[in-house]
Amino acid sequence: MRKARFYSSAILAAALTFRSAGLAQDHEAGGNVIPKPLPSDDAIRKSWEAWNAPFKPFRIIGNVYYVGVTGVSSFLIATPDGHILIDTGFEMAVPRIKESVTKLGFRVEDIKILLSSHAHLDHVGGHALMKRLTGAKIMMSEADAALLASGGTTDFTPYSTNMVAYAPARADRLLQNGDKVSLGGTSLICHLTPGHTKGCTTWTMDVTESNKVYHVLFFGSTTVLDGVALVNNPKYSNIAEDFLGTYQKLKTLPCDVFLAPHAGFFGLAEKAARLERDGKPNPFVDSAAYSNFISHAEREFRERLQREQEQFGG
Repeated sequence: MRKARFYSSAILAAALTFRSAGLAQDHEAGGNVIPKPLPSDDAIRKSWEAWNAPFKPFRIIGNVYYVGVTGVSSFLIATPDGHILIDTGFEMAVPRIKESVTKLGFRVEDIKILLSSHAHLDHVGGHALMKRLTGAKIMMSEADAALLASGGTTDFTPYSTNMVAYAPARADRLLQNGDKVSLGGTSLICHLTPGHTKGCTTWTMDVTESNKVYHVLFFGSTTVLDGVALVNNPKYSNIAEDFLGTYQKLKTLPCDVFLAPHAGFFGLAEKAARLERDGKPNPFVDSAAYSNFISHAEREFRERLQREQEQFGG
């Protein structure tokens, strides 16, 4: 039963990849939304399998390492007093993360804190298992902690419970906007950026490399999933206002190194290859990548919001 539930969850997550790639909907000349059908199950399976393929772990900058899979990110922040892990991916990804951590010369048992970008199955589906393996403390926004505790079943998306469910877990610390999470001389700042989920979180921290300080930003997400209304949404009445506030906040955050929960958002494969090939300058130091991403995403969001307002009022 659990295997079947996870399989359907993975199918949903693969479908979300297609949405993030912009293959979700079209519009009539008058602006009416014409939903496109989701890809076939076979296409989704192939996407999911590729998404969870192993990816060679590596140091990005400072004490920040990539330990995720090909399509879904996980970041290890190593400190002398133990480590912080941002996102555990699917439950199936946890053994790959463990292997990546070991390859880098660290011990998965030394992970002390679990953080997250947002509480969807492709980013926290492995939280319960990782917590059992390490005893790490889960720290999360209050809204996403409630979603995590439900195993993803109380989300506002239109997908069925069977599609979104994952192993539930309980947060050990509830975070507010501006809270600091510190371990071994490293501190991350919590920035609540709701919209994609009600407790979606963007994280910032500073690292020093070659006597220079770099601002690292772990993006939460601003994707509007298929079937989620921005106007007259009974499950999330202030979703448009939250997204607008999130974009305002994101544009104020300093960012030299742009990292994100999906590899495609920040060009993981291409930048990792460049880093391995020559490493100088570090391709992940790319402030323009962040500003361009946010600018493009906000423009698409405002266009979608305007179409819905014209069609449905609000």
